[in-house]
Amino acid sequence: MTHSEDKIAIIGLGYVGLPLAVEFAKQFFVVGFDINKQRISELNSGVDKTLEVDNDNLKSVLTSDLNSEKGLFITDDIEALKKANVYIITVPTPTDALNKPVFTPLIKASEIVGKAMSNGDIVVYESTVYPGATEDICIPVVEKTSGLTYNIDFYAGYSPERINPGDKKHTVTKILKVTSGSTPEVAEKVDQLYKKVITAGTHLAPSIKVAEAAKVIENSQRDINIAFVNELSKIFRLLDIDTKAVLEAAGTKWNFLKFTPGLVGGHCIGVDPYYLAQKAIESGYNPEIILAGRKMNDSMGSYVATETVKMMINKGATIKGSKALVLGITFKENCPDIRNSRVIDIIEELESYQVNVDVYDPWASKEEVKHEYGFDLITEFSDLASDYDAIILAVSHKEFLKLELNKLKSQSGVIFDVKSLLPSDSVDARL
Repeated sequence: MTHSEDKIAIIGLGYVGLPLAVEFAKQFFVVGFDINKQRISELNSGVDKTLEVDNDNLKSVLTSDLNSEKGLFITDDIEALKKANVYIITVPTPTDALNKPVFTPLIKASEIVGKAMSNGDIVVYESTVYPGATEDICIPVVEKTSGLTYNIDFYAGYSPERINPGDKKHTVTKILKVTSGSTPEVAEKVDQLYKKVITAGTHLAPSIKVAEAAKVIENSQRDINIAFVNELSKIFRLLDIDTKAVLEAAGTKWNFLKFTPGLVGGHCIGVDPYYLAQKAIESGYNPEIILAGRKMNDSMGSYVATETVKMMINKGATIKGSKALVLGITFKENCPDIRNSRVIDIIEELESYQVNVDVYDPWASKEEVKHEYGFDLITEFSDLASDYDAIILAVSHKEFLKLELNKLKSQSGVIFDVKSLLPSDSVDARL
């Protein structure tokens, strides 16, 4: 069982860690740790630039007292972590240029916890990994750094994150949480701890490996289903059939799964299947369906760009030196997160045809986009040009519904609505 004297440390205060830290801080003393000094400064001033936590909500739990009974103490000082007895790691798990898992953030976070923990403490991982990674890769790092022995001096749990960035309905407390632990007693303690803040309830998995596997297949399943409708959209485009109309018709059947075509990016669906695929390959199995889904979804950006160029040619445009406007750079709608956005594939493919591309996104950070993707983002509508030869609506931000695209495009310009956000008769193509 959990105890009121439990003190929690959360390592990584991004889209996953901060909402969790704020909820725990309402009942426990929480040390929120991050290596990003600017992020620490912003959060301590009560501002969350990810927009996942309301600023007033954040301010209501902040404390500057390390001896407080509850509240959130935000720091980059490892010494402060020693106050905790439960450590929750919520760092990102990216892939490299070859789509191989990158464990560096997890390893560094495990080293930090190892330096801070004491006898009897528990470390819980929330980062998405393949089955076995927690105990095969992370725990040995904690053992080495701490000098403690796993399941004798310290224990572990795994409770995969289920955050949906930008979603104000399915917030952290309202999504059922899978939990697990390295011994039956620890599993029960971890489960009870999360039950304190997750109002939707918990599901106690029989082992850490089962919990890891459950998480990684959630996003792999979505990836494969989206790949299927992406393939359908390519077929129906050749047949001159509106994909959205087909999906709406098919969706009238009670057991039809409602997925829509589009770009698949972000830090979950576009990444997690590669973790499972890597483990499968290491185990001697070639995961054909998983990798086929990834290949299809990774092809969609260049496909959209190529189809747009074809439409421009059919309308008599000279491609070299033409102007295109791409609407949106974040990985999903109404959210500032630009991580692993596949909109960049559209931009780069258009630029390979020597098209001049403007990108407009009122949600994204100009500085982050420049750092991550190397181009100057337009964030103000008044800074847009006119007479665009092509306009591609890549992300369905609510602001784009108000735009009069026909006033932005040239007389022979084309509009490609990747998200089927606009009426079909107002655009030249929809995905």
